[in-house]
Amino acid sequence: MTAAQLDKMRLELRRGVLVLAVLASLKQPHYGYSLRRQLQDRGIDIDEGTLYPLIRRLADQELLNSEWRQGEGRERRYYQLSDLGTELLGQLSDEWQQLNGALSNILGGAAEETD
Repeated sequence: MTAAQLDKMRLELRRGVLVLAVLASLKQPHYGYSLRRQLQDRGIDIDEGTLYPLIRRLADQELLNSEWRQGEGRERRYYQLSDLGTELLGQLSDEWQQLNGALSNILGGAAEETD
């Protein structure tokens, strides 16, 4: 597999995970940069060109509420889960747990088969 192929597959794998990570992080209000920093601190590196369009898309889907607030000397737009976003986060979290468990079994089984 070439490096370009691996990068493409990695991006596909990350796409859905990033949505779940952003929703989970927005249980508490954040503005864009503080959200990015929190995600990075927790091991998920996301560039601004990916994060900001994602936040806007989630807000357009009414999964996030937003409001302008004064913070650190300037006005910033803060985002937080809406009721609909909270409901979706619960459903996606359940789905993630099921998929993660199944994938762990598959990957563990694959390792045993190659031993």
